[in-house]
Amino acid sequence: MQKEVKKSLLNSIIVTLLLGLSIWLGSRNLRHFDAALVGYTFATLFAAFAITYRYTMWLQRPPTELYWQRGWQLMFTSKYFPSNVKFLIGRIITIIGGNSFIWKRSKERGLAHWLIMWGCILAAAITFPLVFGWLYFIVPDGDLTSYKIVAFGFPTLAFKIETTLGHLIFHGLVVASFLVILGVMLAFRRRMRDRDAAVLQSFSEDIMPLFLLFSISITGLFLTVSYTWLKGYGYSFLSIFHAITVIFTLISLPFGKFFHIFMRPAQFGVAIYKKIGKEKMAKCDRCETEYASEMHVNDLIKVQKKLGYAYELNDGTGHYQRICPRCRRLLLGLSQGKLWHMKSVKD
Repeated sequence: MQKEVKKSLLNSIIVTLLLGLSIWLGSRNLRHFDAALVGYTFATLFAAFAITYRYTMWLQRPPTELYWQRGWQLMFTSKYFPSNVKFLIGRIITIIGGNSFIWKRSKERGLAHWLIMWGCILAAAITFPLVFGWLYFIVPDGDLTSYKIVAFGFPTLAFKIETTLGHLIFHGLVVASFLVILGVMLAFRRRMRDRDAAVLQSFSEDIMPLFLLFSISITGLFLTVSYTWLKGYGYSFLSIFHAITVIFTLISLPFGKFFHIFMRPAQFGVAIYKKIGKEKMAKCDRCETEYASEMHVNDLIKVQKKLGYAYELNDGTGHYQRICPRCRRLLLGLSQGKLWHMKSVKD
């Protein structure tokens, strides 16, 4: 077994065990764990194992590993730490909170992504603590009109049931479902009307994730309709169908498009790397034009050596990565011209 596989398996086992332990402790020795939700829990544990395995394998690729290590190193360098914190907060607000990178592409695409993202975040923030037994509700003594939230076995906020706050708490998943459904409908609309999107899309990477999100949201709404207005009609079937869609989605997290959710935060390290790298730029050995950061060029040379690529110049005085892109094109043209000239002389 390869070293990378061993490390990935070890990390996966550790993360899965820690999650299982947190479920055990958070639910007070499973005292507040709902056995009816065991399917969701095992699917989540499997997803945690597979996501950690794939993420660890990804981090061990030489380019990713170097970016990862360098990002953390630069983040906590005392000289840059205050500006890095400010930079990260701004990026989190704009990139994650506002999805600015998607809005730049088109308003429709940005709105669809923003609705889906916040709907999923809201749903995850509600469902996972409830499924794991980390959160549950109790009725305060002598007050049948209120509920008290218990987090990890400790009583916290108490609220009146028939209030705006009470309705928001108990219907948070309904709000999340509507957000996701609206976002999915906009995404499908773009894929049906935009010819470029229709040509590039694939079923597994574009259609299936949207279909899964829509299925989870719509079946969740049907459950609410069933127990609110239909006196539980069809609830058993709907609950099973909803569970199937959720479990299938959880299991598919590490293997499809949803995996970008876990990869995306690593971009913050790359952003810090680029920001600090601009302080010292590399100059082309041929024309002395600045073309990239000195740190990036040096790190690229290290990665290439680790991968077994040798781009040192024949005279031993330099490296091909220290030549700017423009000069590379010129050198290629000059080399081809020289070869043609030699061939014409021979003929």
